[in-house]
Amino acid sequence: MFIMGIAIDTRTGSPIIILNDEENRKALPIWIGQSEASAMIRFLENIETPRPMTHDLLYSIIEKTSFSVKKIEINDLNENTYYATLFLKDKKGNEHEVDARPSDAIILALKSKASIFVSPNVVMEGTVSTDMERDQKETEEFRSFVRDIKPSDFKKFINDETKRDLEGPNPEDSDN
Repeated sequence: MFIMGIAIDTRTGSPIIILNDEENRKALPIWIGQSEASAMIRFLENIETPRPMTHDLLYSIIEKTSFSVKKIEINDLNENTYYATLFLKDKKGNEHEVDARPSDAIILALKSKASIFVSPNVVMEGTVSTDMERDQKETEEFRSFVRDIKPSDFKKFINDETKRDLEGPNPEDSDN
């Protein structure tokens, strides 16, 4: 996923970071703190601070200890709280997982140009559609497919697969 932007929740005044999938079909809004939102905005707008902020310090420690941020994953959603993991790699190539708040992990991913992943369960539970028309069309196509399928279609598929398994590989399909 990538950062679509940072917005303000008009009901609470809290900042929200909005992640989008690569197809711009799903958006994942994550409510974050003011300082994390400020840090992300400073990074995205390339605004320097006179002294290192907390995320700058953490990123500097990661680099100076010969670690790198390989990727981050937002991997759980429990009672409206998101959880994330930083995947770090040391100079020997060993990987280390570190529990993190999504906002902290996202800032470190930005600084290190690491990928942002979201686990399927979080996508299912936390995202909202950004392409309702396409979603409705695909849903209707699937419903039509399911409505038109007959038990004999499954029987034919199973018979074809069983026949292929019994016959073994087709020599004409081989690259040799």
